[in-house]
Amino acid sequence: MHRKTAVVLGATGLIGQHLVQELLQNDFFSKVRLLVRRPLTLNHPKVDIQVVNFNDEKDIAARIDIGDVIFCCIGTTRKKVKGNKTEYRKVAYDIPIITARLGVQHGFSQFLMVSAIGANPVAANFYLQLKGCIEEDITALPFESVHIFRPSLLLGRKEEFRLGERLGTFLRPVLSFLLIGAWRKYRPMQAAAIAQSMVAAANKEIAGIHLYEYDEMNTLIK
Repeated sequence: MHRKTAVVLGATGLIGQHLVQELLQNDFFSKVRLLVRRPLTLNHPKVDIQVVNFNDEKDIAARIDIGDVIFCCIGTTRKKVKGNKTEYRKVAYDIPIITARLGVQHGFSQFLMVSAIGANPVAANFYLQLKGCIEEDITALPFESVHIFRPSLLLGRKEEFRLGERLGTFLRPVLSFLLIGAWRKYRPMQAAAIAQSMVAAANKEIAGIHLYEYDEMNTLIK
């Protein structure tokens, strides 16, 4: 069994934290390289923490090194960037795209990313339009496989309060009952389950472009 090196973007976020723990427990991965903005304390023999200046492409290139799989969970919120769409785009679009291009140059074969349900490059909503543009540009790169995960509301504990996601937690039983048929893809999902599905998809090592919504993510971890 070829044991792989993973690179993780967004390791400190809600999904990213669960993803890192999944990778550390997974025998398919021998090294987990975390590209982070600020120093992070995490002691584990598999972990390689790299503090990166994401405004400097040369620094990203130096820190990404070589490996097999890139997991992208990076993101921000309108609150953190104070509503500045340019700053939002720098984090949510520029970092993943630059890292993905460098990943191809450094021999990575798989790219897995968290997107959002409704992502579309021509969507009227800025957030969904940006996610759609990322999907479009990532899938145009010559990776052996690209896996795109499109959750709706995320469930799980996090520092920042978001009203919609908090309501999703309380209303989950109701939403799960009401959201059936074509609406099932809008059901809330635990961040931990999304992380599990990403690692499961990476372990399958199947070529091509793959899209996962609610049912497909759950199928991966059953």
